[in-house]
Amino acid sequence: MELHSETIGAILVATYGEPSLDASNNREFVEGFSALLTPGARIVLDMSHLRFVDSSGLGSMMLCMRRLKGAGGDLKLCGLSGSVMALFELVRMNRVFDIYPTREEAIRVLET
Repeated sequence: MELHSETIGAILVATYGEPSLDASNNREFVEGFSALLTPGARIVLDMSHLRFVDSSGLGSMMLCMRRLKGAGGDLKLCGLSGSVMALFELVRMNRVFDIYPTREEAIRVLET
């Protein structure tokens, strides 16, 4: 599982490099994301490589967001493909996550 991170100012930008997030790799995703958690962390999760996500993948993303918010942090998603965004809208996850078209927009929101 690929989850690369870089720090831009006070924002941690994590890029998920896999084409799918599903039952076959959701545990590795949670472990990788959990390793990035620090109290008060502000994280942008770049999902531009993601093309498929299933219910277990959505559940793992929810778990990560809850853990981060529980530690006083904030999470923004960016770069969702059309098909992934359509799924988020279908199951109304777009109301749960803050989603931005680009990483620059997500970073700008977290910097304010």
